[in-house]
Amino acid sequence: MGRPARFSTDGLVAAATALAAEGGPAAVTMAAVAREAGAPSGSLYHRFPGRSALLAAVWLHALEAFQAGCREALSAGSAPEAAVGTARHVVSWSRTHPDRARVLLHRPADFDLPHWPEADRARWESANAGIGALLARVARGLREPGEEESHALERVRLAVVDLPLALVRRHLLGGRDVPGGAEELAADSARRLLAPRPATG
Repeated sequence: MGRPARFSTDGLVAAATALAAEGGPAAVTMAAVAREAGAPSGSLYHRFPGRSALLAAVWLHALEAFQAGCREALSAGSAPEAAVGTARHVVSWSRTHPDRARVLLHRPADFDLPHWPEADRARWESANAGIGALLARVARGLREPGEEESHALERVRLAVVDLPLALVRRHLLGGRDVPGGAEELAADSARRLLAPRPATG
């Protein structure tokens, strides 16, 4: 029986994530990650054929962890409950996992998306499609009479993803912790934005 690997894939991705959180995607080089993890470069190249594959692993590790909670929240209860719960999750997850949240404040293109291995691009597309379908389901439940489906979906995205991320962005990119009470602020904003408008006439 062979000896267990001294440097695990998860450990190397964690080291790369810490570098990305501190210095952005440009800080994630094969040499820098090897130094951060205290690993020989051969251990890194054994798991990742190049920098693009490493960047893909960092992004997907953060994205899939984030989206796991989003899927749970988006699937829970009525459409209004799901929306508010998701807005709250975005903030609470970002507070609990600040390094991974800082990664997701960048764009996938910043992590060299066009050059990712094909399998990693397929994972990214599948993950986003799954979340998109759940957001669309919630949007259908919150759609107002006469409102176009695309507009309802945009309202939901704004309320449960864009605004909560904007709330945490200024703290995380400023090197500060997400303040207490931010979850309820995000939840209240979602409720207000998605509340049925009073009938006119």
